[in-house]
Amino acid sequence: MNLEDFREFCLSFNGVTKDFPFDDDETLAFKVMGKIFAITDVEDFDSINLKCDPVKAAMLRDLYEDVQPGYHMNKKHWNTINPQGKLDDEIIKEWIKDSYNLVVEGLPRKKQKKLEKMED
Repeated sequence: MNLEDFREFCLSFNGVTKDFPFDDDETLAFKVMGKIFAITDVEDFDSINLKCDPVKAAMLRDLYEDVQPGYHMNKKHWNTINPQGKLDDEIIKEWIKDSYNLVVEGLPRKKQKKLEKMED
């Protein structure tokens, strides 16, 4: 997967914004309703941080060498994925979608309803 495909896929979800919350223009974060679901370094696109169900996160780390505990993140809830490794783009997209959905499910009901209205 390349940076442009990653960026376009993240932005394809409802209510997604992007910004650089940690530095001027290096660490790109994708957010839904103000909550991060994906992070990457735009200078060296060699990792993507994605939120993940804790049980699934551990399983994926055991199954794939290109999946590691979340770098600089809560290692229970985040995985770091190597987008330049052996993983198929479609499986990475599935995990991005899972991350987005996890964040949406964790939003207060009021924000979820606001997000649903954005779809109309």
